Amino acid sequence: MMMTSRTIGVFAWLFRATLWLYPAEFRRLFSADLRATFVDEARQVVDRTGYFSLVLYGGHNILVATVGAGAEWNTVLRARLGATTVGRGMSRSVNGGGWVHNVRQDTRYAVRGLLKAPAFSATALLTIAIGVGATTTIFSVVHGVLLEPLPYPGADRLVRIYQQNAPANRWGISVADFQAIEEQQHSFAAMAALRNGTATLTGRGEPEQIQVAYATAGIFETLGVEPAQGRGFRPEEGEPGTEPVVVLSYALSERHFGPGIDAVGEQLTLDGTAYTVVGVMAPSVRTLGGSREKAAWPILQLAPPTRRGPLFLRGLARIRDDATLEQAGTDLAQISKRIFPLWAPGFSDERATLTPYDLREVIVGNVGPALLLLFGAVGVVLLIGVANVANLLLVRATGREREMALRTALGATRGRLARQVLIESLILAAVGGGLGVLVAHAGLDAMLALGPNIPRLEDVGLDGTAIAFAVTVTLLSGVLFGMTPMVHGVSTNLAARLHGGGRAASQGRAWHRLRGALVTGEFALSLPLLMAAALLLASLVKLHRVDAGFDPTDVITARVSLPTGSYPDAESVRRFWDEALRRIEGTPGIESAAISSALPPDSPGTTNNFDLLDKPVTPGTSQPAVPWPVVTPGFFNTMGIPLLAGRLPEAGRAADAPPVVVVSQRWAERFFPGESAVGREMIAGGCLECGPYTVIGIVGNVKYLGLDGDNEGAVYESQTQWTWRTVNLVFRTHGAPGNVVDRVRQEIHALDPSIALARVMSMDERLSQSVAQPRYWTTLVGLFAAVGLSLAAVGIYGVLSYTVSRQTREIGVRMALGADRATVRRMVVRRGMRHAVLGTAIGLAATVMATRWLESLLFGVSPTDGATLVVVSGVLLLVALAACHGPAHRATRVDPIRALSAE
Repeated sequence: MMMTSRTIGVFAWLFRATLWLYPAEFRRLFSADLRATFVDEARQVVDRTGYFSLVLYGGHNILVATVGAGAEWNTVLRARLGATTVGRGMSRSVNGGGWVHNVRQDTRYAVRGLLKAPAFSATALLTIAIGVGATTTIFSVVHGVLLEPLPYPGADRLVRIYQQNAPANRWGISVADFQAIEEQQHSFAAMAALRNGTATLTGRGEPEQIQVAYATAGIFETLGVEPAQGRGFRPEEGEPGTEPVVVLSYALSERHFGPGIDAVGEQLTLDGTAYTVVGVMAPSVRTLGGSREKAAWPILQLAPPTRRGPLFLRGLARIRDDATLEQAGTDLAQISKRIFPLWAPGFSDERATLTPYDLREVIVGNVGPALLLLFGAVGVVLLIGVANVANLLLVRATGREREMALRTALGATRGRLARQVLIESLILAAVGGGLGVLVAHAGLDAMLALGPNIPRLEDVGLDGTAIAFAVTVTLLSGVLFGMTPMVHGVSTNLAARLHGGGRAASQGRAWHRLRGALVTGEFALSLPLLMAAALLLASLVKLHRVDAGFDPTDVITARVSLPTGSYPDAESVRRFWDEALRRIEGTPGIESAAISSALPPDSPGTTNNFDLLDKPVTPGTSQPAVPWPVVTPGFFNTMGIPLLAGRLPEAGRAADAPPVVVVSQRWAERFFPGESAVGREMIAGGCLECGPYTVIGIVGNVKYLGLDGDNEGAVYESQTQWTWRTVNLVFRTHGAPGNVVDRVRQEIHALDPSIALARVMSMDERLSQSVAQPRYWTTLVGLFAAVGLSLAAVGIYGVLSYTVSRQTREIGVRMALGADRATVRRMVVRRGMRHAVLGTAIGLAATVMATRWLESLLFGVSPTDGATLVVVSGVLLLVALAACHGPAHRATRVDPIRALSAE
């Protein structure tokens, strides 16, 4: 380090003072042979630390004068020089002070030292930033999605109500259920029923579809929120025949009516029905479906039921403060026993019961295990990073042995040196943690931009909890990777290193063993992480290979809803679709068109129960329930679903004709194994007054419950028998779609300008979206596994490089005695692979235990798949072998003559 003029001036003053005080001693010391060695060592310390010292010694008297070095520099170097007396009063410290001053000095010293080693500092900071940033990112998501309270007061008291007759068989509730619960329950302070869906908004500009939550009057009382403007619903507004009212989201109100305009009292047209706006919610409130941008709460008016089904409502309730979830469950079970017999035999199921579930569990769904897996993955990456930084610090500490020995001999205590090392580690951790927060911010933006539909993800941010977590992780990381060189380096006989004795050599071997243990740990941690990524990747590949049962090539889909006001009955709906399909099929570029209430591979629409006339279920047991799409006859040709037996419903079939259905091959094999299902009859939906359905055809199997879902068969009903207002429009194009979608939109607008096409996408895109979440988890875990593997490779490379540099003389001797290059290369590689093999062996046991947590996220792959484990272990060892190549090659290039002469 270059000395400032002020430092030189101080030195000159001290030098003159020494000459004046001790002229005889100074002349005697001036020619001492010992002086040159010690002063050279001291000046090396000066160059590294930025401290300037004048050391005068000779015989039994030593004078140490310092500038900016602290108290330990003002002590006689007895052990090094054998001095027995000290010229008291001669030692002088220009900068004295207490512990605050010493900490400040150590901090400046650490910063200067890190700036003098830019390669080391950059590598350590990057490693810490990646570890802390990735961990904070995933923690923020876990906290926001799984741990953060729902945005409703007393959210822990909110429950969803289902009907359930098996652990995995959970249905919605019917109007009859809701009205009975509302009348008979004793556990709820408030309750409501909802039906999420979409509606076409018209009146200003182009029609568009928005998300709506049709809700009964008690919805806002149940959620514990009130509109920011206007009011909520009144009980009488839920009666059939009253004026329809609606509450809007803040974003929809501003976008439709304009910023700053009071929308209360205005009219809003949804699906052709005029609603009066009675309230506007605060900006932070969203529907349970997750939207707050295009959202509205129209009043849901429920007429007295005439039968038990259909089960299409979502029950929502707030448990009273003096009740528990278990009490609410018992209350609902008693209601089930009272109301179910009222609707028998049309819907008899003695095992079914109304059951409450924690609302958070319902909203989060199956995302929890995947997020916890990611959190574990980034935790492993952080531990590998900490081990790598600890290894880097060990290398740095080895290079500073003589400095530490000199400072110890000059009087620095072990505590002072330990504090110096710890401060340097904490500075690295603090700067790396700060960079990690920036990495976390970018990581959250990437997760929001690229991620699939994860519940509550858009509410996740770097809040105070996330920052506190980042600070905690940073401090713990700093202490962890700082303790290794601090404990192992400071606690040794550093004075012996000034002599280069055997003790120092023995200690070097101990340091090497510690660095090897850290690398072994890195490989042990990398194997479970790499195995998880491989299993998820294999599962994703199998998902992509699943036959969805249809040909997605050149198929386009769109969501369309017909307004109730313009199409009040089933006949008007049928007439519209007959004309629309005729026009669309005549559009240039379109081969065929159809409509369906459901779309594969993961939108089953209605799931309906049924009872076979010649194979009825045992009384008191559950009727089977399968996806029940309502389609037009052209659906099978448009989707490329083959007809295997029988026939399809004919176009133009009369609405009052005997009801018929087409079933899938899996349905036929499940209920009529070894027999023909054509001509069989069933009662659907528990409606004994309705005529039986007759099976007229069997088609190929189609996935409706997800590519990874069970295929229990499907029943297809004709649109002429059960008309739907909100349907999926499906059309197959000739070659590339081009402007076909615009032509279809024009044909629909020519029939009715108020109808909008929404969710327009190709069937290939739908298939891709169906595996978006598995692909997302696989990508993230794979990324973290790659980072962890890279850090482990860097670790073994660093250990071997350091070993080669420290054993240059040994390698030179071996080569001088006749060892060839291949032998030296094998020696170096064997040392490195020993750590990798040991780490892989340790990691095998951890992998077998850890991957069992993946079972719920895998498809068609065992979490302990032996072939995958062998491949992953092989990849890990190959990476280690590649990392060993560089140091081994460098070892073979050692010149024996130069190595021996240098020593």
